[in-house]
Amino acid sequence: MVIEYAGTVIRAVLTDKREKYYDSKGIGCYMFRIDDFDVVDATMQGNAARFINHSCEPNCYSRVINVDGRKHIVIFALRKIYRGEELTYDYKFPIEDESNKLSCNCGARRCRRYLN
Repeated sequence: MVIEYAGTVIRAVLTDKREKYYDSKGIGCYMFRIDDFDVVDATMQGNAARFINHSCEPNCYSRVINVDGRKHIVIFALRKIYRGEELTYDYKFPIEDESNKLSCNCGARRCRRYLN
């Protein structure tokens, strides 16, 4: 285990409204979907996990785990991580059509060119 993705748990139906609010204030948005119903919003009350970048060849992976009936998002190492090495994981965004593609800038040898 590397770190838990911490923040405020909100209902998934509120994410669009919050994202629009953050955009209107010029605030970067950091959200991570737990499941179809809940999302962790780390934008205002998150920890360092919110700054972990995407990579098509990551050194970490994320899992939703259940602890005492509560769901938590945890980042785990895929391999030994060396001091000073950037932490990355695959965001695994849903596949979108060409007009909604988000370019990937991870720089990995096997980069998929898009996050979605």
